[in-house]
Amino acid sequence: MDDMDFFAVCPPGLEPHLAAEVNALGFKRGKKEAGGVTLRGPWSEVWRANLELRGAARILVRIGSFRAVHFNQLEQEARDFPWSDWLRPDVPVRVEAATHKSRLSHAGAVKGRIETALSRTLGCEVGGHGAVTLKVRIDRDHTTLSLDATGESLHKRGQKGFTGKAPLRENMAALLLRACGYDGSEPLVDPMCGSGTFLLEGVGMAAGLQPGRDREFAFQHLPSFDPRAFAALRRPEPERQPSAHFFGYDRDQGAIKGARENAAAIGLSTALRFACQPVSALTAPTETPGLVIVNPPYGGRIGKPGALGALYGALGARIAAHFGGWRVGLVTAEASLAHATGLNLTSGPILDNGGIKVKLYQATLSR
Repeated sequence: MDDMDFFAVCPPGLEPHLAAEVNALGFKRGKKEAGGVTLRGPWSEVWRANLELRGAARILVRIGSFRAVHFNQLEQEARDFPWSDWLRPDVPVRVEAATHKSRLSHAGAVKGRIETALSRTLGCEVGGHGAVTLKVRIDRDHTTLSLDATGESLHKRGQKGFTGKAPLRENMAALLLRACGYDGSEPLVDPMCGSGTFLLEGVGMAAGLQPGRDREFAFQHLPSFDPRAFAALRRPEPERQPSAHFFGYDRDQGAIKGARENAAAIGLSTALRFACQPVSALTAPTETPGLVIVNPPYGGRIGKPGALGALYGALGARIAAHFGGWRVGLVTAEASLAHATGLNLTSGPILDNGGIKVKLYQATLSR
């Protein structure tokens, strides 16, 4: 298949940082749009995007479009579509439909017509548990067909066992690190590390690990898939051994145990240091400045809002006293809690973290 458009989805508000990652990895186009980045290339680049992009949630391949203003027209266009170029008759397909400002406003009916066309022309099984998902979107009477080339969200890297309480998704953590200017080459400290997500993403960057190297993808069930060519793209081992400058702390011994297990699962335990300690014991672990990044409780799922001000105050005081020259990234849902740190923080765009609206606050401390 010649070059085609495909779309890397990411959390809204973080598109510039995904675009930066896309361009750094040498993908063509890298056009920033609402909710992600548009790329262009053959199927091998779709596979590579799934393997390489830390910030993407999934990869959608745009396979066709047409105009439809009534259901008979929609079904006829769907029956005439060359499904066998994109799908296998022996692989079940799941259809998802959405409409926006269109005369065909009933998404359920749109889904039913597309399913009928698929089953009658391609002969595949359609239902809720297909190995491949076809996304149908009608916007102002213009229908776009896209294949989900990913399957399970890309934040599921395939190695992490312990998740802890209220974790950030891995792809969001990777983009927040990039938003803080982090590339893996400098020390990284998380004072409330939980399962270690920020540190695992940071050490993965430093080691040149492909985030998708240990999992399966929906594109492996498509007729365009070439197992041998895909195997040539996969790098199971680190490209380089990172320096041991990744430090995670948490007052919960169970979280530290789980974080160590997660580090062992990716084979980079020697580069990470974990310790069970409270915020009140936090000090800089290296003389070389780097990044302190933290996702403290903010009362949505962990902690009581009224009691968290003191925690943020203690965190800010320790950082101010012991991390001169370091940068700080703090994720929270409450501006008042960010201000309670006493640090001179600036805020970024509003982000959705599991249904809770949060912001990334940043600062650079003077020496």
